[in-house]
Amino acid sequence: MKTYTLPHTSRTVSSVVLGLMRIAKMSDAEIATLFGTARDAGINVFDHADIYGGERHRCEQRFGEAVRLTPAERDAIVIQSKVGIRKGWFDFSKQHILTSVDESLAALRTDYLDLLLLHRPDTLVEPEEVAEAFEQLVASGKVRHFGVSNHTPGQIELLKTAVKQPLVANQVQLSITHAPLFAQGVAANMAGLEQSVSRDNGLLDYSRLNNMMLQAWSPFQKAFFDGVFLGDRENFAELNDAIDALAAQYGVTPTGIAVAWIVRHPAHIQVVLGTTNPGRVKDSAAGSDVTLTREEWYRLFRAAGHTLP
Repeated sequence: MKTYTLPHTSRTVSSVVLGLMRIAKMSDAEIATLFGTARDAGINVFDHADIYGGERHRCEQRFGEAVRLTPAERDAIVIQSKVGIRKGWFDFSKQHILTSVDESLAALRTDYLDLLLLHRPDTLVEPEEVAEAFEQLVASGKVRHFGVSNHTPGQIELLKTAVKQPLVANQVQLSITHAPLFAQGVAANMAGLEQSVSRDNGLLDYSRLNNMMLQAWSPFQKAFFDGVFLGDRENFAELNDAIDALAAQYGVTPTGIAVAWIVRHPAHIQVVLGTTNPGRVKDSAAGSDVTLTREEWYRLFRAAGHTLP
């Protein structure tokens, strides 16, 4: 398992993260098996959010019920959760952040979160309120590190006018076929080309310049929750041919190559899995050890339909 150092910390984190948004209806034994498979594969980061599971904190609760961690086991892993999405609105108010963290800790049966992310940008955010909440969470030992999710550079800079703690991570959507994070910069300054439109205001370069780790969610999705591109030969025949060839060459599955494509980028991007299938967890972890050449990386980039000027 390829590992990184979490920015602004001394903590080593796996390049693959197990996301737990789909475990609400799984049995204790199934959740424990999923967790154990991830740990055996070298994964040490586990991703939650207060909204996962159909009712608030449901997936966190199921994890806490099914995975009974000893103090040593808890110290060996990174548990992160997200806050800010409510039914029909976003809320970065101080009280909501504090209340939600307390509820997450109770559901997870842990004393602290290693990392707390602000889930979706709240346009009504008051950075001073966020800063007060973060200060209180640090002082109480309930949260060790902070970050954001789906935020632009400007939104991050606004938070930083008041927040004193480093914002160490930003979780964003990224896959071979959904890659404006990479594709826009490759085709910058090309009038009339859809790919040249900036959708994140230079987030990739901003993250590298500011030592902020990106986490890729939906790494196998075609676009926004409309199915996976792996095996989709109707829409992505060329891409799947290229992936299959590389999978055979490197002795991994196509899933592994999809992971390897993201991990290959020098920005040190983590891949957040959404699967509940232990086999796919193993396949993904194996892909993190594959280092694609530049030529191979760009072959997949082109095969996915991105323009290389």
